[in-house]
Amino acid sequence: MHYDHILDKRLLRRSFERAATGYDQSAVLQREICDRMLSRLEYIKYVPTRILDAGSGTGYGTRKLIEHYPAAEVIPLDIALTMHDRARRAIAKQLPGWQRWLPFKRQQPKSYLCADIEQLPLREASVGMVWSNLAIQWCNDLGQAFTEAHRVLVNGGLLMFSTFGPDTLKELRQSFKSVDPFSHVNRFTDMHDIGDMLVNSGFSLPVMDMEYITLTYEDVRGVMHDLKAIGAHNVTQGRRRGLTGKGAWQQVIDQYETLRQQGRLPATYEVIYGHAWKPETRTVQLKPETRRKLGLAP
Repeated sequence: MHYDHILDKRLLRRSFERAATGYDQSAVLQREICDRMLSRLEYIKYVPTRILDAGSGTGYGTRKLIEHYPAAEVIPLDIALTMHDRARRAIAKQLPGWQRWLPFKRQQPKSYLCADIEQLPLREASVGMVWSNLAIQWCNDLGQAFTEAHRVLVNGGLLMFSTFGPDTLKELRQSFKSVDPFSHVNRFTDMHDIGDMLVNSGFSLPVMDMEYITLTYEDVRGVMHDLKAIGAHNVTQGRRRGLTGKGAWQQVIDQYETLRQQGRLPATYEVIYGHAWKPETRTVQLKPETRRKLGLAP
């Protein structure tokens, strides 16, 4: 991995901590992709008893998973504590008034985990599903994140996720490239490489697919505002230290303006969806004569 592609986790946590208050106003894409993931669950006949929402943010996915699996325990996990604070309030608002005052509120998460997806604070084989909507792109070692997911899943458990691919924010990356050699946009992993990592981490039957979603804006500042509002601005260690000068910033704007279509500026997202299973362990019964040949006890 190139040094300039390594994410600064302390800066990442701080970025999401600051973004929590205004996150929901700008996270239109995150909610849309979450809904598309949820629709895919209709075709997967599997009902877990415990679900880890890895990268739960302000709890939109957590609330939807509780609705979809009312009998399951859902455990939200996020790197930013303030995201959990927002999630708690949002879930409480969904409850009938009288239930908000109960010591054990029905269908509320029992615990919120503040942790890194690459180091899950859960024991082995403790959850039936690991769900992760637009979070694994913030991993420095995606293979390690998949290994951790595999570790905490029960045999036969399901990993389901979405993430961004390399063409994400290609317009912004192209515009900055004409200004300086620094990393201004986070790097994202190719879908085929993700599939290989799943297999190498022990998963079976991986299913991957991809689609492009393009948001449009009035100006470049609108693009940057939304990225900052959801905590998704550049946190790579190879980013430029300090502010981009006015002249260079104007050059970025001018370059981006050449991409304007029908009065709007595009911001493309390559969205990758994937799911895979932790294999079931199978006990093979050997015939007595086969056990004798292998020198095994009868």
